[in-house]
Amino acid sequence: MDETRIALRRRTLKAGTIEFGGGAIDCTVRNLSTSGAALEVVTPLFIPDRFTLFVPSEQLKRPCHIVWRKDKRIGVTFD
Repeated sequence: MDETRIALRRRTLKAGTIEFGGGAIDCTVRNLSTSGAALEVVTPLFIPDRFTLFVPSEQLKRPCHIVWRKDKRIGVTFD
């Protein structure tokens, strides 16, 4: 399979938060790059298409949108 990402993603296992509309859902960041990330969640239900990803250990807080969903994982690209 050919790699179609803009930037190379590095594997990681960091705590993150999906923030939207005054609410928040915990997630695990499974890989990360300058252009996006793959997130693991307990359930992908009720997560909006656009939100802010906050990863305290990386001092990262970026608006993003979902580009794919599969089981308990979602892929996002940063806006």
